[in-house]
Amino acid sequence: MSNLGQKKLILASSSPRRQELIRSLMLPYEIRVSDVNEDTEPGLSPAGIVEQLSSRKAAAVCEMYKQENKREGIVIGSDTIVVLEGAVLGKPKDKEDALRMLTALQGRAHRVYSGVACIDLESGQEAVSHQVTLVYMKPLTRSQLERYIDTGEPMDKAGSYAIQGLGATIVERIEGDYFNVVGLPLSLLSDMLNGFGIAVI
Repeated sequence: MSNLGQKKLILASSSPRRQELIRSLMLPYEIRVSDVNEDTEPGLSPAGIVEQLSSRKAAAVCEMYKQENKREGIVIGSDTIVVLEGAVLGKPKDKEDALRMLTALQGRAHRVYSGVACIDLESGQEAVSHQVTLVYMKPLTRSQLERYIDTGEPMDKAGSYAIQGLGATIVERIEGDYFNVVGLPLSLLSDMLNGFGIAVI
């Protein structure tokens, strides 16, 4: 199926990982980022958190385009969180916070949730979904964790690790979609884009 004349994808994310993944779809795209409040109400499920934030990010970028009288394209928002026994682990505040998270994760399994929201600028059609991957981390010593933190890699990552970087060496195995852990589940996204008439393959 030809993609000629298809609507452009607009990724509502400043994440280099998500930008690299959207590029791999080999479709026309652009990046547009807005500052959104990432607070959510207490008691929301992990799936509810990532779906709500993904939708909020996409909607904020939609609003920016509408103000510019641009009404063509599919805006994609995404959000990823790490969940250990019901507790949500966000990005670390500092090195001590990263050490606290990684100490809790080491030698155990946790879940990574990524939400995806797609909004058609022209019609307002919206689809929101999420994916979950189970990640098993190796048992690690404090000195190993400190050396990893000293590389700086954990500091802007949910759960304080990056599976696509040096963090791959501390992950034992996963069950589910690898790209979901990176931050954008491509298989789920391609299914969702089908619903907007965009064929990835």
